Amino acid sequence: MQVLKLKKTEGFTLIELMVAIAIGMVVLAAVTTTFMSQTKFYSAQEQVNEMEQNARGALDLIARELKMAGYKPNGGSFSGITYDTTQLRIQADISGTDGLTTSANEDIIYTYNSTNKQILRNGQALADNIWAFNFSYLDSAGAATTTTANIRQVAISITARTAKPDPNYSPNGGYREYSVTATITPPNLAL
Repeated sequence: MQVLKLKKTEGFTLIELMVAIAIGMVVLAAVTTTFMSQTKFYSAQEQVNEMEQNARGALDLIARELKMAGYKPNGGSFSGITYDTTQLRIQADISGTDGLTTSANEDIIYTYNSTNKQILRNGQALADNIWAFNFSYLDSAGAATTTTANIRQVAISITARTAKPDPNYSPNGGYREYSVTATITPPNLAL
């Protein structure tokens, strides 16, 4: 009589399956942790980029318009920059009409809204999340002046802050700050 031998079928044991699942879970947890970490870093970096762009963009526009201050192709009786401690007023005869028109590009007023943390250009928001906007008027020697007729330069300082705190950054309650400064000499003001 012949005895039938059953062939042993190869497979995985329960322990082998559990070890494989455990290893897979560890790898999945590592990938998830890395992804979450990178997402937080990306979000924080995006906030920093937006903050820097706000400050630099505002300073660039103000500087360009300051360089036009006092432009009078056909003469005129305005000063170009008017001394004021609360606003920066820039005047230029862009249209060449022998004086200022009501154009928003010929009589520009920059102010700081401390409640909403904004720089305003003629009453419209120019930059958000601005924590300081300072300007001072200088004469031809670079000394501070309070006389409109003596203004030859304007020193500007803008400090911006991120919109949301970064939990991985402890100073300033997690808010990152960025400051830009410039001293602009409008070429159209008499030296």
